[in-house]
Amino acid sequence: MSAPRLTLWNAMSRADWRLAGLLGVLMVAAGLAEGAGLLLLVPMLAALGADGNHGLPPQLAALMPTGLAPLLALFVALVVMRAVLTGARSLVQLRLEIALVDGLRRRAWLALLRCDWRVLAPLRRSESIAILVGEIDRIGTGLSYLLSAATQAAMLGALVFAALAISPAVALTTALAGLAALGLQAGMRRRAQALGAALGQAYGRVMGRFTEGLGAMRLIKSLGREELSGAEAAEALTAMRAAQRSYLQNVAMGRIALHGGAALILALLTWIAVTRWQVGAATILPLVALFARALPLLGALQEAWQGWAHARAPIAATLDLIARAEAAREPDAVGLAAPRLGRGIRLEGVGVQFDGAAHAALDGVSAAIPARGLTAICGPSGSGKSTLADLIGGLLSPDQGRVLIDDTVLEGPLRQAWRARVAYVQQDPVVLSASLRDNLRWAAPDADEARLEAALRGASADFALALPQGLDTMLGDGGRQLSGGERQRLMLARALLRDPEVLILDEATSALDAENEARIGEALVRLKQTMAVIVISHRGGLLDLADHRIGLEGGRLTG
Repeated sequence: MSAPRLTLWNAMSRADWRLAGLLGVLMVAAGLAEGAGLLLLVPMLAALGADGNHGLPPQLAALMPTGLAPLLALFVALVVMRAVLTGARSLVQLRLEIALVDGLRRRAWLALLRCDWRVLAPLRRSESIAILVGEIDRIGTGLSYLLSAATQAAMLGALVFAALAISPAVALTTALAGLAALGLQAGMRRRAQALGAALGQAYGRVMGRFTEGLGAMRLIKSLGREELSGAEAAEALTAMRAAQRSYLQNVAMGRIALHGGAALILALLTWIAVTRWQVGAATILPLVALFARALPLLGALQEAWQGWAHARAPIAATLDLIARAEAAREPDAVGLAAPRLGRGIRLEGVGVQFDGAAHAALDGVSAAIPARGLTAICGPSGSGKSTLADLIGGLLSPDQGRVLIDDTVLEGPLRQAWRARVAYVQQDPVVLSASLRDNLRWAAPDADEARLEAALRGASADFALALPQGLDTMLGDGGRQLSGGERQRLMLARALLRDPEVLILDEATSALDAENEARIGEALVRLKQTMAVIVISHRGGLLDLADHRIGLEGGRLTG
């Protein structure tokens, strides 16, 4: 299913659009205040005797106060008004940037949390982290550039109107020259967009290096690959900084070309206005002030435009991630009762084919798993064991065949509801940097002390009760206060707090020593009397405890 097109504009909420509207009003008001202040230079110069003629249209001149003192008072009022409007504009702009960036980050995270496992599982973790942490912040930078461009455009528009009131011919000629100068910068903006895409790729590689390195730190040190890993990370960082430097060089070249060209045009037009069109001092001096003010604004507009082009790649990547995840959102199971497991789970000719895979992960698998007892799913790596467990646990739906809980077909929203009956213990323990109690309560927030202690004993994890601080022991980052076997038994205790009808252990003891595997085995022997215990493994002592076996190879049953 193709994801619907998501743009920055239709991703904005109503509140975002209200802020954008208010921001637009403040931009225009601040621009008009500045333009009016510069326009006052004409009657002020006339009052000082620079020229007997205002140089303004009669209708506009009639609105101006007479006398130098009132003109100066109005000028001061306009400057103060512009300062107030500019400050208010900055605050509203910041509110809009924060609301949009944080809103997109929350939306992206919720989209991933609610996404179907078939779409979610193949996503590279480092790329998703790069988008959630870094690329979305670049959207904020891009939005800042866009709003800055809108601000500069509003200010330039106000200056153009002021210049038109003084001398339409000079103003139109200058405005057309400015537009032509911006048009000649189109190549710079296209290059900025390409450099933005390159920077996003380089940032993703940096995140990938560090994410993978932190996960493989033990292996890196045991193999003596510290220097190689450091060199690879340095290479990725160098490439990212090179992309940033290229962008800044592109901006600098554009600034030189635009400022130099615009200054030349301004000088030529001033010379023509004075020598050919006979424009007086009370007119030409305010025009020069207007054009001098417009020149840096024109440069700022070009740089903001380039910055926006540079940010379009991370915006597109973020919106694409959100669109894909939201298009694959799982059906809502709120209020839907999960089926009860009375007799067993049946798989009838199930098949699973992942996108882009050369071969089916599962092909015509039929098997039965009793509601009580220990069933082992065994086979070599890549044989489809974890995919079969995902079907049983309700994470996946088959492309062919059916999964039944007793006589109920597990499909649609029922898959999500069924997960409340299933507990899962994976190979790599997920231990929070929190207390032992908080780690357990992640599965059952309302569990009291008695229930926590019962779960620990049921998982042969009663070692936790003998710790100096008991359940208040802080486990540290990744549970470093515990051994590997203790962490895995703690994960089993957390799983038991869900009061599951099905307990799935996916290679949960593959990295444990014989003693810890035996302790977990003792717990499973007790647990299989009251639930369906499913052990996924290709070797180990737990296979000897199995009451039933399902053998897989190449996605098919072996016997």
